[in-house]
Amino acid sequence: MPLKLVPDNTNISFVRLRYIAFALTLLLTLGSIALVATRGLNLGVDFVGGLTMEVEFKAPPPLDALRKRVDGLGVGSAALQQFGNAQTVLIRLPAPEGDQVAVQRVVLRVEGDLRSGYPGVSFRRVESVSPKVSGELIQKGALAILLSMAAVALFTWFRFEWYFGISTVVALIHDVVVTIGFFSLTFLEFDLNVIAAILTIIGYSLNDKVVIDDRIRENLRKYRTMDIGPIIDLSVNETLPRTVMTSVAMILALTAMLLLGPKVIFGFTAAMLLGIVVGTYSSIFVSSSLLISLGVKSRAAAPESGAERVARR
Repeated sequence: MPLKLVPDNTNISFVRLRYIAFALTLLLTLGSIALVATRGLNLGVDFVGGLTMEVEFKAPPPLDALRKRVDGLGVGSAALQQFGNAQTVLIRLPAPEGDQVAVQRVVLRVEGDLRSGYPGVSFRRVESVSPKVSGELIQKGALAILLSMAAVALFTWFRFEWYFGISTVVALIHDVVVTIGFFSLTFLEFDLNVIAAILTIIGYSLNDKVVIDDRIRENLRKYRTMDIGPIIDLSVNETLPRTVMTSVAMILALTAMLLLGPKVIFGFTAAMLLGIVVGTYSSIFVSSSLLISLGVKSRAAAPESGAERVARR
């Protein structure tokens, strides 16, 4: 017997829950904005520039003593952060003035000092980005997100009608803002991998929302005398098995990557996992029900087009 995550003939009244969903969506969005405004983001070397070294110790080092030791080398003020476990530490230093030779000189100085003070230490990753390049990456990352949102709005506007475009973009803004707010709350490193995850989330959520919107449009034509609320409930329930099955499959795969995958993609995987959950929620509870608030009505009074009459025959 095949596994069914959603039973046949499921009839959940999503429209009745829309005000609760709208309130929760507004709370999460405003809370995320407040977090980013007050707490900020733990920007990675991609966005702030500088030198980052991922160092693994045999035993958890005292961070205060380690910071004092690195600061004493005369390579700039060090910022330390445990990464994944207590034995692994990210050491961030200001970008050295000069070319790659200057960068290599700083790396060798730090490596030599830590190897003498902490036997068995290993350097797993070294990254260096100049301040000029990091500024360009911030601009391009933000531009990529804004352009993708604009493209989504135009696509849904021309694919359906203007109110579908607005409801989809509102839900996508919620998905993106909540994901960024999560990184502000947890202070996980926010780098280009996370930007890539956000762009992927936008694409995934758009696919989810288009499936539901397409079914709503079909049912608007099919049930011309039915009120818009029951049409939305019917459409979401009809697409619910596909939505839930796809999301669960993605969540299982991402959870395995989060627990077993390399640390370098931890931020990407965490962003994707949260984005899938939030995107599924907004597709089911927010985007479709928002159509009622935008004034979408049943099409009982609308004349059938020639194509619709031919299809009905």
